[in-house]
Amino acid sequence: MFIATLIAAGRLGDDALARAAEIAGGGEIRWIDPGDAADLLLGPVDDWRDLRDRLEEGLPGVDVVVQQAEHRVRKLLVADMDSTMIGQECIDELADFAGKKEEIAAVTERAMQGELDFEQALHQRVASLNGLGVGCLERCRTERVTHTPGARTLVQTMKAQGAQALLVTGGFHDFADPLASELGFTELRANYLESIHGHLTGKVTGEIVDAAAKARALVEMRDRLKLPPEAVLAVGDGANDAPMIKEAGLGFSYHGKPKLEQVAAARIRHNDLTALLWAQGIPKAEWTAG
Repeated sequence: MFIATLIAAGRLGDDALARAAEIAGGGEIRWIDPGDAADLLLGPVDDWRDLRDRLEEGLPGVDVVVQQAEHRVRKLLVADMDSTMIGQECIDELADFAGKKEEIAAVTERAMQGELDFEQALHQRVASLNGLGVGCLERCRTERVTHTPGARTLVQTMKAQGAQALLVTGGFHDFADPLASELGFTELRANYLESIHGHLTGKVTGEIVDAAAKARALVEMRDRLKLPPEAVLAVGDGANDAPMIKEAGLGFSYHGKPKLEQVAAARIRHNDLTALLWAQGIPKAEWTAG
């Protein structure tokens, strides 16, 4: 059996639900949270991606998640950091302290769109930070970085439901370590910025966390926890998240780039990260911010 979850926080009405049932050719409607999210219970679905696309097109402003009813509550959350768990691209904000934000942000955008090799783009951007005082890292984090709405609630609620949480990012430990602690991630993977005598050298040390490394981290943690693929939920926004999104049992593009939206099972375009809780059938009464 399949479920189509319809999400439009504070904006979902009976007319939209009736329209969804019409598009799907029937189905039983059940509210998760009235006015916010509802399930359309369906029978077998021949092409769930086609159904998702038709529902999205027919319900403007509504996020749609079509999935099998089994294993709906996931046991592992794997999430990207920049523009997913936080609202910024850290390297762009850090480049602003070096007076180079505009040029670096342009490279970041092309990398996230999948137009540039991620590792090469990372080295190019980090090189521009050569000589920047390490004190700017903490200033940037505290002055510029903000949690994405719903981020902590997502992580804490899934943990309360018995899940583990992995933060995996092509960004840097200087930002990821505090964020993981603040939001409640149990593990993380990130890159290391090299510094000497209190200044960045413009180099990254150790193994680069690129698209392939993100997917490997998901698989390694999934296997260590002895979970089936369908027990994993992953979320990201850029083209470099595509391999991990495809590896997950339920992969989300969160306000994502077109190349990620093409491969993601679900696209969150209108709501915040709490949409991922409604997608698992978890009502507000069971949410927690820790």
